[in-house]
Amino acid sequence: MKENNAIGRTWKQARQELFSLEEIAASNARVEIMIALSKARKEKGLTQKKLSEMTGVKQSAISRLENGNTPNQIDSLIKLFAAMNMKMQVVPLNN
Repeated sequence: MKENNAIGRTWKQARQELFSLEEIAASNARVEIMIALSKARKEKGLTQKKLSEMTGVKQSAISRLENGNTPNQIDSLIKLFAAMNMKMQVVPLNN
């Protein structure tokens, strides 16, 4: 990543200075969940509206979850993945 002369460092450098390792890991996990949700829905051939009808989760909430415009709500994510015959899984990170 290029260095931003206005601030004198790259985003990666600034991120490491501003956030703890736990905050960075949480942010990365949220991004991975957002991507996985959108990808799974599209692979199943579902629109946000159809997924909303299947789950009772509002289409606008699905959109916000996929776009990161709201904090992820685990209950909603579980419902969404379950409707697509998928499950979320917690696995240890490879260090």
